[in-house]
Order: sequence, then C-alpha cells, then structure tokens
Amino acid sequence: MSGFKDECGVFGVWGHSDAANLAYLGLYALQHRGQESAGIASIDDGKLFIEREMGYVADVFDEARLSRLPGKSAIGHVRYSTAGDSSLSNAQPIVFSSGRGPLALAHNGNLVNAKEIRAHLEEEGALFTTNSDSEMILHLVARARRDGLASALVEALGEVRGAFSIVVLGQNEILAARDPNGFRPLVLGTLDGSPVVASETCAFDLIGATYVRDVEAGEIVKLTDAGVESIRYAFPRPTPCVFEHVYFARPDSLVFGKSVAASREAFGERLAKEHPVEADIVVPVPDSGTYAAIGYARASGIPLALGLVRNHYVGRTFIEPKQAIRSFGVKVKLNPVREVVAGKRIVLIDDSIVRGTTSKKIVKMLRDAGAKEVHLRISSPPTRFSCHYGIDTPTRRELIASHSNVEEIRAFVDADTIGYLSTEGMMEAFGRPEHATCAACFTGKYPVEIPEAEAEPEEQISEQPAGLEVGS
Repeated sequence: MSGFKDECGVFGVWGHSDAANLAYLGLYALQHRGQESAGIASIDDGKLFIEREMGYVADVFDEARLSRLPGKSAIGHVRYSTAGDSSLSNAQPIVFSSGRGPLALAHNGNLVNAKEIRAHLEEEGALFTTNSDSEMILHLVARARRDGLASALVEALGEVRGAFSIVVLGQNEILAARDPNGFRPLVLGTLDGSPVVASETCAFDLIGATYVRDVEAGEIVKLTDAGVESIRYAFPRPTPCVFEHVYFARPDSLVFGKSVAASREAFGERLAKEHPVEADIVVPVPDSGTYAAIGYARASGIPLALGLVRNHYVGRTFIEPKQAIRSFGVKVKLNPVREVVAGKRIVLIDDSIVRGTTSKKIVKMLRDAGAKEVHLRISSPPTRFSCHYGIDTPTRRELIASHSNVEEIRAFVDADTIGYLSTEGMMEAFGRPEHATCAACFTGKYPVEIPEAEAEPEEQISEQPAGLEVGS
C-alpha cells in the first residue's frame, strides 16, 4: 500500500553484560520505524565491533551473529532511507576511525543543510563512505577543535540544522542527543542500573527497562560507568512532530511524554464532533486507524466493528499472480469481512490520505462486499506538504491534497462523504499549540527554514489551495 514510509529507530545501552542482546530486542520493538536494514555496534576493550545487513531485525540477527558483538555497551539502528540510497553501504550504525578513537553513530532524522555541509567537507578533503547525511555528523566530530567526545559533539551539532535524534558510541561513553526543536522522539531509561536510550518507550517495555524521562530538545545525555550526565548544548525551541502521534509511533509508546494511543483516541473523538454522520458501524483501517476509530465510536455512539482484516504476515515484497487481479496490492494486505459490512452504512476511519489510490481501493472493496454507504473520515488534516525532517514522504506532486480540494478527493475515492480533522481540532486533541508543534506536512509552516537547494521546485506544484470541508 503506497503512503508514508517509516523513519528510523535508534537504541543504546551502556554498561550491561547483555548489551548486544538487549540492543537486538530494542530494535525488534522498534521495527515499525524502519524495515530496510538493521545494525548493531558494540565496544569491548577499546575495539569496535559492527554487524549490519539489509532486512528485518529477526532476519539479520541470530545467536551466532550476536555472539560477534562482545562488550557491555552497544547501540543499534533500524533504517528506512530518508536521505541516501537504500543500500548496505548506508546501513547504520555508521562506524568511523578518528583521533578520538573508534566511533559509531545511529541517526533518526534529516539534516536540511546536508548538501552545504557535505560540499564544504569535501572541499577540505573529507572522503565519504556513504551518501547518507548521517555520516557528516561523524566527520564534524572528528574535525572538531574541542577536547573530549562530548565537547566535540557539541561543536559538531552547532553546524547542522534539521531533525536529529542520535546515539554515538565511543570508547568511554554513549552520547545521545536531540536537535533543538525535538522533532523526533528519544527517551532515557534504566535497566539493572545501566542507562538505556531508545526512540520509543515500547523498546523499554520489551526488555524490562524503566522509563525515566525524555531526552530534551537541545540536550545531550552522556552515559558512562558513572551514570547519566546532562549537557545542554543549545537553547530549546520544542516543536515535536505531531505525525508521530497520528501515524508513526507505536500506540503502546509514550512519545513526547504523551500516550500515543490516548492521542489517537482523542483525534477520533474530535473528528466525530467535527464530522458527524448517520451510520450503522464505525470501521477502522487497520492498524493505524484503530485507535481513532475507538474514539470516533465512543463520541458518536455508533458501534465499532472490525470490518477489515489485515494480513500481518506480508513482507516487503510478494509474488503477484501471472494473471492480473484488480487491486491485488491492497487485497493481499486487507480484506473486508462481508458478514460485518454487507448492507451497512459505514464510517471508515483512517489516519491520512496520501495519494488517494489506497483509499479508493478500500472504499471499492467495501462496496463490493455489500456496504450500503461508505463515509470516509480522516483523523488528521489534509496532507499537502512534504516532510524535510526525517519522514520519507511523497513529493507534493504526488500528494492528492496539494492539488485537489476535499470534494475532489471525495469524488476520486468514491466515498459518500469525506471529512478531515481540522488543524485546530488536531492541536487541541494533541494538547499543544500549533506554534509549539511541527505540523508542516499539513500547514506548510516549517519550524526550521528549508534551504532552496533542499526544497522541491515550485513548478512541480499546483498551487490550487485545498478546498473547504464538504458541507461547509
């Protein structure tokens, strides 16, 4: 199914006898954040060890491979490429030999001034082993004038702009940092007296770690044998990404200190108030629409019904039949329960519409299964702009809401009615004002300026504004 691609997930543990295995389990819990590659780096007696490969965590690592990662400290990464090709050379953690000793880095996010920094470093003779923006941070650390790894990282981060939640493994410490805007999540915990960091708290739940707090925007936390030290390297301007709560994060996680499941239910409740409709059942598009559907059903009084079943065992690729089957790509992942939907007026709940093609196919599937009416409700505003902060979004040309108004989208997907959650409603349900949140994919208001070299050509974009909500 076409749509947004997941970002990346990072994990780190310092001073635990089972470090590599814990990193493996942490990445397993974060698999939803990236499915292209997985990697773990460990350090033992001053020597760095690295194992990484294309594929899912469970396919990349087995007992034999984990046994080649000795030591009591490790970091890990699952990747979906937002900058750089999808190839083994770009798999993380990225390792680096420097005058400060061996280093490994795992990065979730995207640097908006990456082209400028890379050009400058190449002019100074830097040689890159990847085409990922993440490697530039290690080059900047290696070239920093300040003594000590933490001070060098402070100097390096002063030169980059954009979104980054990173973990850096050195000989004597792990450094975990978030950008001054705190676009991407990063949490701090403890396990058996050892400090751990991860993209989401669901990683802590799996390994039995205790959540302590979020790594703050503009903060570096230093994990050593002595414990945890906080270094404030930049003035915080928190604008966390609301789309983490709309779609990306796991619902059982705390992200930005808030329950993702609770946020999604709140989005659904507000959606029911903004776009009520007479219907028989509320049907979620699994899995991302489930919690919003729970909220919508509760607020509307319309019963929730699981009218679509998702096949959870579909990998990244599958073999299509030689004879064409209409909408095969959607049918292999979703199938309607005819006995539930036949003859019913359905409120269909999804988190977003990207190109519109998947929504169109789902609506047709429900109609073919006998649905009397299909009223599509989306638990976020129209997605009109690309993300430059670490989410792999389609270009604006491909985003249906960037060139079609709401009535045109309704007609395209062939729903009886359609309703999007308003930006104001989303922010109220999220519990943060718009100026203190990144909602650029909905509003086009980017908290960190996007250099012209990184922006999409305006000639690719139809500037027809998104239309009014149907009925308004």
